[in-house]
Amino acid sequence: MSHIKLDKDSIERETTTLNLGPTHPATHGVFQNILELDGERIVGADTTIGYIHRAFEKIAEHRAYYQITPLTDRLNYCSSPINNMGWHTTVEKLFGIQTSKRVDYLRVIIMELARISDHLICNSILGVDTGAYSGFLYLMQERENIYEIYEEICGARLTTNMGRVGGFERDINPIAIRKIREFLKRYPKTLSEFEKLFNRNRIFMDRTIDVGKISAESALNYGFTGPNLRACGVDYDVRVMEPYSSYQDFDFSIPVGSNGDAYDRFMVRNREMWESLKIIGQALENLPEGSYQADVPEFVLPPKEEVYNDMEALIYHFKIIMGEVDVPKGEVYHSVEGANGELGFYLVSDGGRTPFRLHFRRPCFIYYQAYPEIIKGSLISDAIVTLSGLNVIAGELDA
Repeated sequence: MSHIKLDKDSIERETTTLNLGPTHPATHGVFQNILELDGERIVGADTTIGYIHRAFEKIAEHRAYYQITPLTDRLNYCSSPINNMGWHTTVEKLFGIQTSKRVDYLRVIIMELARISDHLICNSILGVDTGAYSGFLYLMQERENIYEIYEEICGARLTTNMGRVGGFERDINPIAIRKIREFLKRYPKTLSEFEKLFNRNRIFMDRTIDVGKISAESALNYGFTGPNLRACGVDYDVRVMEPYSSYQDFDFSIPVGSNGDAYDRFMVRNREMWESLKIIGQALENLPEGSYQADVPEFVLPPKEEVYNDMEALIYHFKIIMGEVDVPKGEVYHSVEGANGELGFYLVSDGGRTPFRLHFRRPCFIYYQAYPEIIKGSLISDAIVTLSGLNVIAGELDA
């Protein structure tokens, strides 16, 4: 118990300290929020991270560059291919590697599928946290269909380790193309049904409108990016401001909100899924011919047949597996538009075979810093909705 002095009537009233998490279902088992309550009203909050500390950055500094991709999978595990592509394009920037248009378009298709997968998880779970379970059931089968596409492309589903520096391990096959086309035909109907359940639902609107509000100024001061910033009315999107992977070739809009609350975040993510469908359709219809990997034998394993019969291929195979590829000295920062915002990689190379310094810019780590301010003055139930609407992914909190 503690005491606060209320200005209105100059009396002191006892407040209660409550641990919201880490074992609460909405806190994923790793977020601890120490709330100071006056009744059900939150008058103060303090957040604790570290329950999932894995030291990714330090581990990466002792790994060969191609071995770092599986670490990036475990940042935002709801859209891990975006993390993979972000890391690969960072290394390519350091090396000066130019990828083919086919590689770029394939990456765009995969990253936009990952964005849809991430957004549908966020919005359907927001429905669950407001008491509406049906929307979750509508969308989870579609996430499964996306994972089957991943599986067809690379053999993995959640932590995909997809692609390689310079492109892909193998070209996309006709079965994967067929599954993507089927998804493009099927998902719009499911998404429309989902929106009919929520967009004008009075109970859902009452639970989310004006809940978890943050102004555009405060959001920018904290370093917000992605859907959480665009919900405040700021149309910042890395795909447009700093195009990568040939995003400049595609026609799409940047959805923005105005109120900066949980409802606007929900609506922005819904509309972004429609835009992602448009991008995937354009990339698929205009998919160029060409190589699925750049000419970088330092990072792409040669075919086994060549390894068994060609000395040069055997040497490259050995160097890659043993992590004996020397990297040029340099310092680069590269970012991609992750499903939750700007996912950046600050890489310093001293010319060795592992990074001298590597820092991941994780958008969720930034959002969670603002969480105590956003929930102050709200009810406990609003704190759950706010956390869910911000889509704070535990894997990005502590690298």
